[in-house]
Amino acid sequence: MHLIRCTAVHALTGLKVVDAATLFAGPTAAMLLADFGADVIKVEHPEKGDPARGHGQAKDGVGLWWKVLSRNKRAAAVNLSTQDGQEVMRALLADADVLIENFRPGTLERWNLSPEALLELNPRLVIARVTGFGQFGPMAGEPGFGTLAEAMSGFAAMTGEPDGPPTLPPLALADGIAALAGAYAIMVALRARERTGTGQVLDLAIIEPILTVLGPQITAYKALGTVPPRTGNRSTNNSPRNVYRTRDGRWLAVSTSAQSIAERVVRLVGRPELVDEPWFASGRARAEHADELDAAVGGWIAERDAGDVIAAFSEAQAAIAPVYDVSDVVADPQYRALGTVKELPDPELGTVAMQNVLFRMSDTPGEIRWAGTRLGSHTDDVLAEAGLDADRIAALRDRGVIA
Repeated sequence: MHLIRCTAVHALTGLKVVDAATLFAGPTAAMLLADFGADVIKVEHPEKGDPARGHGQAKDGVGLWWKVLSRNKRAAAVNLSTQDGQEVMRALLADADVLIENFRPGTLERWNLSPEALLELNPRLVIARVTGFGQFGPMAGEPGFGTLAEAMSGFAAMTGEPDGPPTLPPLALADGIAALAGAYAIMVALRARERTGTGQVLDLAIIEPILTVLGPQITAYKALGTVPPRTGNRSTNNSPRNVYRTRDGRWLAVSTSAQSIAERVVRLVGRPELVDEPWFASGRARAEHADELDAAVGGWIAERDAGDVIAAFSEAQAAIAPVYDVSDVVADPQYRALGTVKELPDPELGTVAMQNVLFRMSDTPGEIRWAGTRLGSHTDDVLAEAGLDADRIAALRDRGVIA
């Protein structure tokens, strides 16, 4: 039963967010807020724009990642390094609820836009400062990107084959995790503002949120002195847990995190006697016998086509899934049922498809209203709303302060 009801008002309607961040963590956090109705004003340099405009693949010279990253945002181009641009920024922030920025520590202060000055201007403002390493400490002033967080968090060290090198993800993983944390932190600060009446400053270091999703590695190290090894597609916590190739060349992923599932799997593949082994009773002990379990499960799967394997696992109520590439995702009936892929009209590309909002809400669902737009496409409207008249806007454009 679908509980979602149409509504003209989204959960974050009326929330004004100024997104002055670049690349991925900060802008993605802003995107998550925009998906649920926040009025997000994307502020970019009038000549350079956000570097993310040029990242990844393009069609007809239009960046496709940008279409996703800046969806539902209004684009304004302002040079914040100029005095005029700083005055424009103050006008934008005078009635804003949130500022998201990721400049190196000290940059806002040099531009006369320090958090102290902005909170004096607008005491209700929530200022989210997203940097690689945080606002203080020995690395605070260093350039920081998600790749460095993936390296420093322990993620790369525990990812890859046992005899291979540390492995980085082929995507902005740490940035994405930080974006989720950032959006959550902003909502926590806004909830606190309901009680206190005042905003506050959030210091989000990209190197930190990824540590949370890596689980109890710090706890185990401090308690036991253990360092997670590289195990490839295996797990140190349970087995069988791997990807296995079918007779028709498909890869299938099997998980047995629950004891009951592990028992169903070995019975299905014709090895019920394994259930009676003393070591089979715990996931950690099963992981120590991964060679034997992988041989049993992998050998059985290799003799069958993918469709037959999936059907047999489903009948046995055991957990299995095909390893998809993006073409499989787009065609998958479960994703289609959920509406995970959204296609919408776009003035530059005709139509553009992307992943939909993160989750469904019964009364105030999120919505993708438009894809990322051209540089400065909303500058005039945004500045007029901030109180600048047409003559002032024209003069700023003539001086190259805005675009």
